[in-house]
Amino acid sequence: MIRVENLSKKFGEVTAVDNVSFEVAAGEIFAFLGPNGAGKTTTIKMLTTLLKPTSGKIEIDGLDPAKQSNEVRKRFGIVFQDPSLDQELTAEENMDLHGVLYSVPRKLRHERTEMLLTLFELWDRRKSYVKEFSGGMKRRLEIARGFLHTPKILFLDEPTLGLDPQSRNQLWTHVKNLNQSEGVTVFLTTHYMDEAERVAERIAVIDHGKIIAQGSPDELKRQTDTDSLEAAFLRLTGSTIRDEKAGAADQMREMARMWRK
Repeated sequence: MIRVENLSKKFGEVTAVDNVSFEVAAGEIFAFLGPNGAGKTTTIKMLTTLLKPTSGKIEIDGLDPAKQSNEVRKRFGIVFQDPSLDQELTAEENMDLHGVLYSVPRKLRHERTEMLLTLFELWDRRKSYVKEFSGGMKRRLEIARGFLHTPKILFLDEPTLGLDPQSRNQLWTHVKNLNQSEGVTVFLTTHYMDEAERVAERIAVIDHGKIIAQGSPDELKRQTDTDSLEAAFLRLTGSTIRDEKAGAADQMREMARMWRK
């Protein structure tokens, strides 16, 4: 479903992603892990048509995001780190607007809205404004919205950041149910190693823009002779705090230039 070969991205003198290669099978839950500033979000932005690679090749369901961006966008849903809901609309209105933007027929989008809001335990609050929701409710709504147009892939960039353990567990239960029932491929990043170990079938670890390890959680633990994914992650990446700001200004300028085109 996702194929990445020798992918690189430079911002000025900074190489954010350096000759990265990996594959994600259809229906798989795949975790992309790394320290702050390791290249995770830059990679996701290239996969989701927000940035063009400096070099290398990407295929999303057999399509090139750099050349077939509109067709690629129809095939995925995405939940970014930063909130993207309209606070002045209700939960139901946010879902409906998303469905209109993706040209989901009215009857189908109403059916999908009811099913997804019920699954994510928001149907009783469908008429409530998003500004009245808790952080956990907003996150559940964003993920429900990402599933509305029946995507083949769902990208989740740190979707549970800041949520309490109960909300995190509940959210992943719902995502796994949809992954199994609808065959959606899930590509996630997270800083919570426990949930990556519990949810992901395979993991790629990126550091300083390079893939340094790939495999199942158990395989990564065996490779590093550790007894937890967190310990394996620290052995692979070290414990030094990273600077996220390197290249950020160049990245924002390039994204703005692309959207103006």
